[in-house]
Order: sequence, then C-alpha cells, then structure tokens
Amino acid sequence: MPRATLLRQRLLTLFLAAMLLLFSPLVLQFEALERWRGIPALLLYLYGVWATVIGLAAWVATRGRE
Repeated sequence: MPRATLLRQRLLTLFLAAMLLLFSPLVLQFEALERWRGIPALLLYLYGVWATVIGLAAWVATRGRE
C-alpha cells in the first residue's frame, strides 16, 4: 500500500475518533462532575482531548515521512 494512502487512512481514523470523543454523549458525563482545583471537568476533558488529537496528528504526520 502506498505511504500516502496509509497516511490518509490514519489521519481519517484520527479525525473520526476525535469527532466521537468531542461530539458524543460521553461529553455530557463530564458536565455533571465537580470542579478540579476550580476548573470545570468538562473544560479539562475538552482541552485534554484537543491537545491529544493535535499531538497524535503531528506524530502520524512526521512518522509518515520516514
């Protein structure tokens, strides 16, 4: 399989996983949780997922060049 196709498949999978984590009923579970050191759990979850997706996208993109 060509590397470009494999890279596209990995990035598409990452995109779909991110959409599932950011726009699913799972997010509503974090609304009911208490604050952690004054920061709402929902914000921690959303920023954590966002940062993880960016990190994984960078890792997948640089790994594809090798």
